[in-house]
Order: sequence, then C-alpha cells, then structure tokens
Amino acid sequence: MGTANSDLVSNFEATPQVQNNSALLHGSLRVAQGTIVVAAGDSDDNDIVMLAPIPSNATVSHIYTAADTFGGSCTYNVGIYQSSGTVVDEDYFAATVNDGTAFADARFSAANINTAGSTMWQMAGASSDPGGYYYIAATMAAAGGTEGDMSFIIHYTVN
Repeated sequence: MGTANSDLVSNFEATPQVQNNSALLHGSLRVAQGTIVVAAGDSDDNDIVMLAPIPSNATVSHIYTAADTFGGSCTYNVGIYQSSGTVVDEDYFAATVNDGTAFADARFSAANINTAGSTMWQMAGASSDPGGYYYIAATMAAAGGTEGDMSFIIHYTVN
C-alpha cells in the first residue's frame, strides 16, 4: 500500500523542516459578506456587481452566492476584476449561475480543482504578487430587468 504526501506534509516531515505558507496551513480565515440591492437597471447583460475586495495574497476557499429573481431569464457569472474595475476573468469561479437560487458554493463551479490553495494574484494570471486587492464580482450574463437582492459570503485565508 502506497502513501502520497501533500506538499504540506512533505514540508512538515522534511529535515530540516520547511515552513509552509500560512495561507495554506494555520492561516487566518477571514470572511467578506453582505447583501446588495441590485436595481432594475443593474441586472442587464454585462452589468457588474462588485462583491468584495480580496487581498492579492489571499487564498479563496468558498464563494457562496444567492440572488432574488431579477426577471427574464437572468444568469450571472462570478469572476475576478482588478481593483481599477478592469475585468481579469468574469467567469473564473462560476458561469451562468441562475438567479432566484438559494446559497450555493460557486468557488469551483468553473475553476479547476487544482486552483485550491492558489492566491488571488495567481488565479488572476499575474507573474508575481502585485500587492493590493482584486475584486470578486458577479457579471450579469443574461438580462434581468427587475430589482432584487444579491447576497454573498466569501471565505478566504491570509498569512
């Protein structure tokens, strides 16, 4: 019977011991959460709802979203934006989430499972940590047209 060690275990067992990034083991878990009233004119195709600023060195473990019915056949994507508002990847985490749904974890809906433990700057495709923040946002993927609430709970870990 074989045994495979994660990098966390291999680093722990190494002699001399190799320190793990604390965002991956024993880091500080943080939460960003809230509810946004999305106006009728803000649920149209390509409208953006910025959910939360997340530090560039943070690892994101969960992104729960829920929304009222915005009318029509509204869907939204969950992705990454630069703090300037420039899109990095509007559907990095999830694509075409239906409105009118209860809380569901969107973190790995579209993102590859091998991104577990990746930092925001790595997921954004940067070659090194630029510092600062990236925004996690919902981008409307199909027109809604009516007002409603969008809620989110994002769990992330920092050093």
